[in-house]
Amino acid sequence: MNIGEIARRAGVSRSTVSYALTGRRPVSAETRQRIQAVIDELGYRPNAAARALKEGRTRTLGLVIPPASARLTDMQLGFVASVVEAAAQADLDVLLSPSGGDHDRSFERLISGNRVDGVILMEIRLEDERVTRLHREGLPFVTIGHTAHPHGTCWVDVDYGTLVARCVHHLADLGHRGIALLNRSTELIAAGYGPAHRAQAAFAEAIHQRGLTGVDLPCADDPAAGEEWFEQLRDRHPGVTAITTINEAALPGLQRGIERLDVAVPREMSIAGVAARHWAEGFRPQLTAADVPTLEMGAHAVALLLERIATPTAPPRHLLLTPPISLRDSTGPARTT
Repeated sequence: MNIGEIARRAGVSRSTVSYALTGRRPVSAETRQRIQAVIDELGYRPNAAARALKEGRTRTLGLVIPPASARLTDMQLGFVASVVEAAAQADLDVLLSPSGGDHDRSFERLISGNRVDGVILMEIRLEDERVTRLHREGLPFVTIGHTAHPHGTCWVDVDYGTLVARCVHHLADLGHRGIALLNRSTELIAAGYGPAHRAQAAFAEAIHQRGLTGVDLPCADDPAAGEEWFEQLRDRHPGVTAITTINEAALPGLQRGIERLDVAVPREMSIAGVAARHWAEGFRPQLTAADVPTLEMGAHAVALLLERIATPTAPPRHLLLTPPISLRDSTGPARTT
């Protein structure tokens, strides 16, 4: 059923039906009632565009993702899926836009073309020009992650620093004296990627507190890099008996390296980290980890953004999540010589 059929049955023009639905121009009460009677009889539901015009909104949220040329990690895809699902439950559409590299024009079109009611930003840097740009534009937005100075911004994030420190203390309590951090890539660290920097700082502090030997090694976000990382670790740092990580994309390669070098986990090497639950449970043996609640984070981000859209002058809110570390099978007492 469409507007043309409603117009025919009500004896009015298509434009009159459109005006009655959107409220863009006045329509007499008698005509409006006649149109409404036809709508009720036919069970017609105005589409999202008509509702949006009536409300003065697009009913679309923008989600800014890493560049399309980069392979999204499983955790990043989880954030995308969770935002899309939460938006759908609110009867909203999501417009994806890459940013970074050669894709900055896409970001500019998204925020300056009245195409969305608000924006969710992913992969936040400590100093992020996109956040500054959105503040200047005045468009409601929420970030998944937070900058070094997040005051005045709505955001949701995982407390990577606290979780990495807890992993180090857990491994130290098991007697491990040499621990390595499998961090994110060198490029992300150089770009000021928040989780990598917070993990790095917390790792160094926890190592110092416990009087341990710490090895901080970056790793690209892919399995091949994870396998190579483990080979280099065993070759250059034979005294390391435990690993903590926030790089879940490298986990399959880490497992391949462990199996190829015939290293027993946890008898010879204990591993703990921060990862999505299915990654942790898919590791062999299952990974002791703080399970990142990607679905909840996406839902929280959408909820915060809808609050900003509804009440732009309300004080900004944020949510810092610290999920518990689930003790599984990849950590155990350090071997004694």
